[in-house]
Amino acid sequence: MSSYRSADPTRTYYVYNAAWSFLSALAFTLNLVYYVRDAGLDPLQMVLVGTTLELTCFLFEIPTGIVADLYSRRRSIVIGFVLIGAGLLLQGLVPVFLAILAAQVLWGIGYTFTSGADQAWITDEIGTERAGRVFVRTQQFQLAAKIAGTVTAGGLGLISLPLPMVISGAGMMLLALLLAVFMREQNFHRTPREERETFRHMAETFRHGLEVARRRPVVRTLVLISLIGGLSSEAFDRLWSVKILTFTFPELFGTSDPAFWFTVLALIGTLLSLGTSVALDRLSPQRLSATHPTGILATFALLQIVGVVGFALSGSLWPALAAMWLNTIAGTLSYPIESAWLNRHVDSRSRATVISMVSQANAVGQVVGGPPLGAVGRSSLRAALLASGLILTPIPLLFLRTRVPLSGNKTAHTAT
Repeated sequence: MSSYRSADPTRTYYVYNAAWSFLSALAFTLNLVYYVRDAGLDPLQMVLVGTTLELTCFLFEIPTGIVADLYSRRRSIVIGFVLIGAGLLLQGLVPVFLAILAAQVLWGIGYTFTSGADQAWITDEIGTERAGRVFVRTQQFQLAAKIAGTVTAGGLGLISLPLPMVISGAGMMLLALLLAVFMREQNFHRTPREERETFRHMAETFRHGLEVARRRPVVRTLVLISLIGGLSSEAFDRLWSVKILTFTFPELFGTSDPAFWFTVLALIGTLLSLGTSVALDRLSPQRLSATHPTGILATFALLQIVGVVGFALSGSLWPALAAMWLNTIAGTLSYPIESAWLNRHVDSRSRATVISMVSQANAVGQVVGGPPLGAVGRSSLRAALLASGLILTPIPLLFLRTRVPLSGNKTAHTAT
């Protein structure tokens, strides 16, 4: 089967990320409506669904990252998409609370198999210097595919709410099969079977990842920023829709149904992010691939704070939407730049593990920060949202304080 694996890695990365983004939008555009209407979940059950997913990601993020570093990035990604597809199929075919909880476990474990492994794979295959540009371009493909997936989900949802979820689950499994056949992995060197002592190597890889996170300023800073972001994001991600629903929607095409408007809002936010990404890529590409992009990342972080705080304080629909879109655009643009920056400061030996550590820090933040802010939101929605924005205030300063000299790059890549 290896003879089929001749596809260009960069092109493979673009196609698979676009497919992943399309299928994700297909599955999750209407999933909250499905939870309420078809599965009949109450608010507490909906929170428990999210908590189950976050805890699953937290528990499995680093172990699955170690698997990718020891055995195969490609195999880890393929396993991940099989599990994600199984979770989506279970969730769409069985509209029962316990089945949906089980689906979150499958989906969460599957996601952690892909998290970090895909970035580590493409960085190994094309090198750290090219990876930054590829990450930015990938973001644009993902946004375009997300638009297509959102529109498709809306059309299929008019027929049946679980239909887009079921099709997405089958599509994820098909994607896993295609990647198993065509995805080549030439620059990853797994531990030989005769030398492999699984638990010892896992422990060594984990210790090496911790050492990288401790010694290298960029990695240490991004772990801390990910933790702070998680402390803020859980409450905002769950409460923004509650605030939006307190406003009266105007009538468009003969309807003011919130479900219709939520689809429209998602499309507008994605289109704005895509347009801004393309414009920034053309006007200032050197900033997007800078060796130390601290200035632009600090700017995006500041814009996110303005967006969240502005949203919390807004008293009418359109200012609130403008603030929300500002936060979305800034976060969307910063992600590929952060990813490229992190990958430049991690060697292949523990790349997937370190990326997983950054993701796990975010999950810890969400689990710790979500419930207290949710409790605040019971008495004051504005106070909870405002607190979410204020929690982010250290991030721009953390970016600006992380100054790594050019000569430090070589040291960073050789230190153990």
